[in-house]
Amino acid sequence: MTMREAAVLGGRIAIAAGFLSAVADRFGVWGAPGAPQVAWGDWSHFVAYTAMLNWFLPAAFVPAVAAVATIAEVTLAALLLVGYRLQWTAAASGGLLLLFAAAMTVALGPKAPLDYSVWAAAAAAFLVASQSSKHR
Repeated sequence: MTMREAAVLGGRIAIAAGFLSAVADRFGVWGAPGAPQVAWGDWSHFVAYTAMLNWFLPAAFVPAVAAVATIAEVTLAALLLVGYRLQWTAAASGGLLLLFAAAMTVALGPKAPLDYSVWAAAAAAFLVASQSSKHR
């Protein structure tokens, strides 16, 4: 395995793990709401966080946005792990992370997405996409 191949594999695993960990948190896998190291702890707290980040949306749309984000994260994580259409999947992952980072920045200010390395994760996903060309 070349260094480039190892870096791409490591990036795929890291991005997928980040998506799956976030999804696990919103379903209480990491603990209950308010427990140490738990961001949401259940679906209702995640939907409330989604509403905060997407303050510009009508309240009726927020649960659907939360569900779509969750489905996208699980789907992209699975596709990254199996390596299916990797260039497209990594680019889509970068796009999702870019949207999340932008929403966090607008809603919460620049510190939160920097502290959680969301901008870095988006850049890593785009780097994985750029190194996963069919031509290599």
